Amino acid sequence: MLGLNLVAFTAFAADATVAHPHRGVVTAYHGAPPAVALSAADLSTLASGSVLLKQQQVASGGRGVAMMDIKAAPAQIWSKILDYGHYPQMVDRVSECGNYRVSGEHIFTRFVLSVLGTEVEYFIDHTSRPHLGYLTWTLDYARKSDLDDSVGYWRVTPQASSPAVTRLEYSVDIRFTGYVPGFVADMISKKGLTDATSWVKRESERR
Repeated sequence: MLGLNLVAFTAFAADATVAHPHRGVVTAYHGAPPAVALSAADLSTLASGSVLLKQQQVASGGRGVAMMDIKAAPAQIWSKILDYGHYPQMVDRVSECGNYRVSGEHIFTRFVLSVLGTEVEYFIDHTSRPHLGYLTWTLDYARKSDLDDSVGYWRVTPQASSPAVTRLEYSVDIRFTGYVPGFVADMISKKGLTDATSWVKRESERR
């Protein structure tokens, strides 16, 4: 393993002063994400406390969805998801994070991921609708990100059959630019779905 003194951080082409090269190459969500059908076996997996991974069909193809039941109220879960300023303390590999503009439902957030000496910077436009149970996002195409594109959502649903439990859904579709080395892309995407739901569960159930 490399010693910290041997690691020099590599930054790429992100630039908040210029526009992204395009306005989106991944199908974005307009309104609430489509519902995910669950079988009896799926419900059993969720009841056991495990992460359930499913596939969702969208115009651009299949998209992974992670689901998990959390023993916390929806308001508690949303308080963690929306606490971007504390992501570096809560979320692995996030070294910097913070909002740079809020306009109505839109929350614009800068993220920096640090992976084995490489920093990946990107800018997200969140459409936040917790009162409707979901939040969606795309890149902020007014700023140039190291990611080629990113689209996804969080959904938080109270469970009438178990008032102490809330169901969390997370999905993200990331496209990488040539600036991001393959090993960095693999590390970011390979465990992304499972890791995302796991940190929210950990932080939301913490007393």
